[in-house]
Amino acid sequence: MRELTLSICSSLAPAEPLWQRAPTVDETGQRLSDFMMLIPKLGKRPQQQIKQILEQLQRVIDDYHKAVVFVDLNLKLNVLWVSVKPVPGICLELPAAIKARIPEALLIGQPPRPTQ
Repeated sequence: MRELTLSICSSLAPAEPLWQRAPTVDETGQRLSDFMMLIPKLGKRPQQQIKQILEQLQRVIDDYHKAVVFVDLNLKLNVLWVSVKPVPGICLELPAAIKARIPEALLIGQPPRPTQ
């Protein structure tokens, strides 16, 4: 079993763009799904509050470790990016689990297209 651990990185060098770091396929070549969540004003909170939110997020990721492949938390943009294996319903279930632990987290999505 692999272990995912979240941490805050305080590097002076800019990180590679997310599109270069986030995987698109798993180890077997199967395409991954992903979702984005906004955690308003997270980066402006005291360090202790950020740490508590990271701990809550880590607990959720631990619960879903078999599906989660990649996690990126951008404190400057207050955006959480998660890439997951193609498990039916995971892109709704996992964000709901995150929201249960971090109530201010908002799933970013596209509105459904109207049916014709």
